[in-house]
Amino acid sequence: MENHTIKEGKTAALISYIPVIGAPIAFFLNKNKRNYFASFHIRQTFGLNILYFINKWIVYEYFGLTAFNIGKGGVLVLFILGGLGALREQQKLVPLLGDKFQEWFKNI
Repeated sequence: MENHTIKEGKTAALISYIPVIGAPIAFFLNKNKRNYFASFHIRQTFGLNILYFINKWIVYEYFGLTAFNIGKGGVLVLFILGGLGALREQQKLVPLLGDKFQEWFKNI
């Protein structure tokens, strides 16, 4: 039986917004209970982490340090916005690609 309460999924949702390491940790915390609120935010952070690595490997390589720093700042802002949504117990999509992240990672 799935647990859909926001209060019980809030910890995993907040942990997921720690860049790079948070999403995998939250994924394993949520694996057995399958809380919908936590899963929503874990899907968001998986997408944000992919954006982070695309920025790190592709943008930096082909466009240089300035473009990389701008992209890194943008991704950091998205992490903060998502984390604030989790802290406020809201299921707000991150701007731009949040709906795609939900679609692409719907099995999480």
